[in-house]
Amino acid sequence: MPDPAARDAAEEASALSHPAVVPDATAAYGAHPDQVVDFYAPRDGGRSAPLVVALHGGAWRAPYDRGHLTPFVDFLARRGFAVANVEYRRGGGIPRQGGTGPVAGRWPETFDDVAAALDAVPDLAAAALPSADPRRIVLTGHSAGGHLALWAAARHVLPAGSPWRLPAPPALRGVVALAPIAHFARAVELDVCGGAVTELLGGAGESAGRFVFADPAALLPTGIATTVVQGREDTVVPAAVAESYVEAAAKAGETVGFTLLEDAGHFPLIDPAADACAVVAEEIAQLAW
Repeated sequence: MPDPAARDAAEEASALSHPAVVPDATAAYGAHPDQVVDFYAPRDGGRSAPLVVALHGGAWRAPYDRGHLTPFVDFLARRGFAVANVEYRRGGGIPRQGGTGPVAGRWPETFDDVAAALDAVPDLAAAALPSADPRRIVLTGHSAGGHLALWAAARHVLPAGSPWRLPAPPALRGVVALAPIAHFARAVELDVCGGAVTELLGGAGESAGRFVFADPAALLPTGIATTVVQGREDTVVPAAVAESYVEAAAKAGETVGFTLLEDAGHFPLIDPAADACAVVAEEIAQLAW
C-alpha cells in the first residue's frame, strides 16, 4: 500500500505542474480586484456551446487563486465547452487567534462574491464569449469550490431574509461538485483542511449559527440535477464528507448522483493528465448536452 501522504503529494504535484493557461477574455463583476471572471472559448470553434462555470478550491484561503484551475478549464474548453473561471475573495494572510496559517474565507464577502458572480455571468459571457449558450449552464467546483458550487445552486432555498436568496431556482442544467466540502458537520468532525469550515463562517463563536446559511447539507432539496465526483483515496477532503451529503440529500427526498473513483485522491479530478479528469468532463457533458 502506498503511503497516503506521499500519494497526495505526488498527485498534487502533478495537478499543479501544468502551466497556467491565459484566458481569451476577462470581465469584472465588481470593483474589488478579486471580483473577476476569466472566459475560455471552446477550442473546436463551435458557434454555440454549453457554458461551464468553474469555482476553484484551496480551502477558501488567499494563497490559492483561480490560476491553479486554468489547466482544468482549458481541458474543458478543448472538449467543446465554453468556460467561465470565477475568482472571489478569500481569507486574508493573518490567522485568527490560535491559527497557524492564512484564514479560510471571509464572512460575508466570499458568499457575496459568488452570488454576484453567478448573477452576472450570463450577461458577461454574452459580451465576452458569444459562443457560450446561457441556456445550457453547468456549475462545477473543486474542494472548497465544490462547496461554493453546491451553495450557489441552492440559493433559492436559503432562509427567508438571506441577502443571497433567489426567488426561484437558478437557470442551471446542473451541478458537478468535485470532492466538495459538502457537509459541514462531517467536515468539522474530520477537521478538514485544518478547521477551514469554522474559519469560513467567522470563527468558533459564530459558525454554528451560520450553518443554515452556508452548509449545502442544510439546503436540501434543491431540485437541481446534482452529481458529486469523489476519489476514494482522498485524504484532503475524505469521501465520508461527500457520502454524508449524498445521504442528507436522500433523507430530504432528493437523489444526488455519486461517482466514487477508485485509486484516485483529491487532485486527479482537476489534473488534465489523470484519467479522473476525463470522467469529470463526461459527467459535465451528461448534464450539458
